[in-house]
Amino acid sequence: MLSNTEKTMEKIVALCKNRGFIFAGSEIYGGLANTWDYGPLGARMKNNVKDTWRKRFIQERKNSYEVDADILMHPRVWEASGHVASFSDPLLDCKECKMRHRADNLIDDFDPNAHADGMTKEEMFEFIKAHSIPCPHCGKHNFTPIREFNLMFQTFRGVTNDAKSIIYLRPENAQGEYVNYLNVQRSMRAKLPFSIGQIGKAFRNEITPGNFTFRTIEFEQMEFQTFCKEGSDAELYEYFKAYGRKYFEDLGIAPEHLRFHDHEKLAHYAKAACDIEFLFPFGWGEINGTHNRTDFDLKRHQEYSGQKMEYLDPETNERFIPYIIESTYGLDRTVLALLCEAYDEEVLDAEKNDTRVVLHLNPVVAPYKAAVLPLSKKLSAEAMPIYERLQKEFMVDFDETGSIGKRYRRQDEIGTPLCITYDFESGEDRSVTVRDRDTMEQVRIPIDSLAAYVGEKLHF
Repeated sequence: MLSNTEKTMEKIVALCKNRGFIFAGSEIYGGLANTWDYGPLGARMKNNVKDTWRKRFIQERKNSYEVDADILMHPRVWEASGHVASFSDPLLDCKECKMRHRADNLIDDFDPNAHADGMTKEEMFEFIKAHSIPCPHCGKHNFTPIREFNLMFQTFRGVTNDAKSIIYLRPENAQGEYVNYLNVQRSMRAKLPFSIGQIGKAFRNEITPGNFTFRTIEFEQMEFQTFCKEGSDAELYEYFKAYGRKYFEDLGIAPEHLRFHDHEKLAHYAKAACDIEFLFPFGWGEINGTHNRTDFDLKRHQEYSGQKMEYLDPETNERFIPYIIESTYGLDRTVLALLCEAYDEEVLDAEKNDTRVVLHLNPVVAPYKAAVLPLSKKLSAEAMPIYERLQKEFMVDFDETGSIGKRYRRQDEIGTPLCITYDFESGEDRSVTVRDRDTMEQVRIPIDSLAAYVGEKLHF
């Protein structure tokens, strides 16, 4: 099997486009830089990942509740959170070609061990000068000083474009959970520790997006906030680090392709912070962030809103503002990580140059769970009832075009775990041949047992 560093993003991007996973946004108009549309298979896979997250983080956890907060929020929310004042990227311009770059990205690409995230903008600029780091676009070394650019998309509410009508597209989902903390606690009669989760879109005016869907201006997050009493926060922080890693491993990512990366420089709200990184073909990249946010967020919202954010302990009658342990999962990055992890090129016959491309996706996230393939078009009418029966429970494909070998390869390439072949004997013995994607082994299964057999593959 190919190692992740042997795989190329070019091949994965091509497969995604050709097989209906991910398309360039607004492609018929020449595209819009770093926007991406999920096609039929990509949308299905993305929703499957959401379902696994909901099962693991909401359904299977005690005192865990899901919300769906609006993208547009009161502008004071972003003043309280600190985003209006300090949510920015350190950017500089190349004086030669006029291209704009993130200073920390230039440093990390030049020396991954330099840890630009722990530098001030002055230190970053001195590092770039001292090492004569060139512009990635033109190769020259002639940059402007570093400036800070706010990453929030700004728009206006109503018919007048003035300061009083400014609102923002949310740059993160977390504030939607924080401002609803009291509503959830009261309506669900929740006792600490309890959690609020949310899946939703966020927007950041990234100047230097890249690496396919890894860094985009519009993305989706799977947020999970656990409210707890001070003193229990450190244990919960370590728990959710391990819980997140186990989630990724259960989705099918090899342990050696995951690592923890502790933040050397903490954000103003954090007591501790750690990322889970995945080994992409382009290198290590963050797919999860777990943070001990202390009581910073609720205190700020109490200050800016005038609403008390205290929790009344029913056992001790003590009032206090809870601490928050945050664990955020990038949905688009998770999908990309699973595609990269699953992609493989298997040499079946070197002499005949016979190589199959296959996605070894966990069946639970695969777009199709099975494909029904009549051996001949003459058998399509007889095979159709099997397809119609299975699609009541699973996403299933029906393919009658081309040789059976080519159809197997097409299903391998999109990660379909099982291929079900209805042949000329199926009408007599009421059985079909089921081929496993990963092993390519074939077994004969009674038609009446098919649904149960497919279902056995989908445990998570």
